[in-house]
Formats: sequence, structure tokens, C-alpha cells
Amino acid sequence: MLEKLKISKKLLRELDYSIVIIAIMIVLYSCLNIYSATFRNVGVYYTKLQLIWLCLGLFVIYIILLIDYTIIGNYASIIYWFGIVLLVLNDFVLGSIHKGSNAWISIGSRAIQPSEFAKLGMMVMLAKLLNDMEGNINKPKNFLKLVFYALLPMILIVIQPDMGMTMVTFSIVLGIFFIAGLDLRVILGGLASLVVLVVGIWNSPLMKPYWKGRLVAFLNPEAYSRSLSFQLNQSIMGIGSGKILGEGFTKGLQIAGNNVPEAHTDFIFSVVGEEWGLVGAIFLLVLYGFMIYKFIKIAKNSKDIFGSIVTIGVISTFLFSILQNIGMTIGLMPITGITLPLMSYGGSSILSNFMSIGLVLNIGMRKKKINF
Repeated sequence: MLEKLKISKKLLRELDYSIVIIAIMIVLYSCLNIYSATFRNVGVYYTKLQLIWLCLGLFVIYIILLIDYTIIGNYASIIYWFGIVLLVLNDFVLGSIHKGSNAWISIGSRAIQPSEFAKLGMMVMLAKLLNDMEGNINKPKNFLKLVFYALLPMILIVIQPDMGMTMVTFSIVLGIFFIAGLDLRVILGGLASLVVLVVGIWNSPLMKPYWKGRLVAFLNPEAYSRSLSFQLNQSIMGIGSGKILGEGFTKGLQIAGNNVPEAHTDFIFSVVGEEWGLVGAIFLLVLYGFMIYKFIKIAKNSKDIFGSIVTIGVISTFLFSILQNIGMTIGLMPITGITLPLMSYGGSSILSNFMSIGLVLNIGMRKKKINF
């Protein structure tokens, strides 16, 4: 029995430990910033929880590595539909409203965000379908089938409504379709249709007032400096005051005064910028860059389409989340509820990130074909 819980030494030699080390470094860096943002009100409460999520995340990676990723692919339908069931339960039965979005299922004093795990199911399902189609995405029947499996979770996430996660899932689909070789005219047509759709629903009940407010404030922040743009303005002031070397650990005035709402979650980069300065921000970006570089190498060297596409989905998730989250803290992107991968506090986010990393490591570890 215990033998089944061990990974062979031959496979472990193929494991890219640098990815695990980088992930741990980012989470430990996040713990420093979470502590700085929250210790005045709750002590080490959130910091301890983040460390617990780190330990659980590493355990999840180990469990994923035990199972050949091709076997995981064989259960793609079950994984996908489990995520869909979670979203349906969240939207229509068990969901609880938090910050205007019905995106959470409460379990005692904790809550899970089903969309974090449903996006992984969608990613695995699209990869499995493309593998079975031998990558022939431009065949109309194949393309429509892929669109169906991509749209279903996205629609359920829009219903919540969760604009941030909708954008993340869209970036995953776009990344996968582009790398899979979808005709560029179809991609451009889809993007044009999306713009028309957004314009069409701007004055419809589907466009929630706080979504409108965020977009309007993003386009004209000066006019809403004391209301809708307050969080952004405080964030920019904090990051700007950090200059090159930062104000110092736990010494950021904006953070100390609780002037940046959600500083330990969505706006964790504001803490980094204020207290660690440009040097601290570059340090974080270098860690992200090295990790994504490693992901790209694994995607290129995968032994099959399934492995490559799953890795592309993970790369798309990380890239878009990093660009969107950091962009919104400095006024380059509209504010959404997208977390900064491995940095923002949150169990669902951390665990889904580690599950994604576990899948990529699994694919890289088993990149060599077995010859009989």
C-alpha cells in the first residue's frame, strides 16, 4: 500500500524542483506582505492561514504527481462535470453573496470559490478534446464542440456575476485556441463579437452597477477620486511612495493606515510596492518570469497534445492574472477581483494555483515516451 504512495526515483530525476522552490518563495514572500497588511488588526491570523494553505498546496502537488497525467486525462469528463455541478450549486442553491458576487459556497467559517476549480476542469477537458481530435481545431464540428465546453462554465460564472473570473476563463480559452492553431480570422471575429456583446449589454440588467462603476472610474479616475477611484488612488500613492527601496517592512504609511482596501488579497501588490519598492516588485516579477519560462519549456517538450495544451492553459491563467492584478493596482487595468497568483491571501486561489503547478510538473516529469 505504501509503495503506491511513493514516486519512483527515475521519475523524480525528471522533476523540475526549481518550479517548486520558486512557488514556495513566492508564497513565503506573500506571507511577509500579508502580515504587514494585517498584523495591526488581526495579528498573525491570515499569515498562519496562508502558511497552512502552502503546506496543503505542496501536499496536493505530491498527490497529483503520484498519478500519470494521461490517466488524469482519461477522467477529464468527470473532472469537468464535477466543476459544472459545483458552479450550478453555487449559482442556484448554496452560493453566498460576497462583495456583490454570488461566487462562494460557505463551509462553516470558511468558504470555497467553485470557479477556481471549474476553470481547471475546463482546461483539462479542452486539452483532452484537442488531443482526441489530434489538434484539428479548424474542423467546424471540432471547433463547435470545443466552444460548447468552453462556454458552459463561462456562462455559469457570468451569472454569479464574477467579472474577474470570467476574464480569466476567457484568457485560458483564447490562449488554448491560439496555440492550437485556430484560424486567426476566427479569433479576430470572436474578439470583435465580444466587443459588440459588451456594448449591447452595457445598459441591460446583466451589466451590474458596480461593474459599470469600476469601468467608468477606470476611464476617468480623477472624477471619482473620493469614491469609486479611492482604492486605486491610495494604491498608486502607496506604490509611488515606495520609490526604489521601499518604506521598509511594516512601515508603509498607506498600509498602516488601512488606506488600501483588500491590501492582503486583491491589492497585495500595493504592499509590495510601498514597503519593498521597485526592487521588491522586480524581485517578484523575476520569480514569475522564471516560473513561466519553465512552464513554456515543459509545454514545448510535452510528449503529447494533451500535456502541451494543459500547460498552455496554466500559462494563460498565470500570465493574465499577473498582468491584470498588477495593472489594476497602478491604474493600467480596470479593478476586478482577480488575485495575484500565489501572493494574494485565499485558500481556493492558492490551492487551484498549486493544482495547476502540480499538473505542469506531472507533464514535465513524464515527458519521455515509454518504448516497449
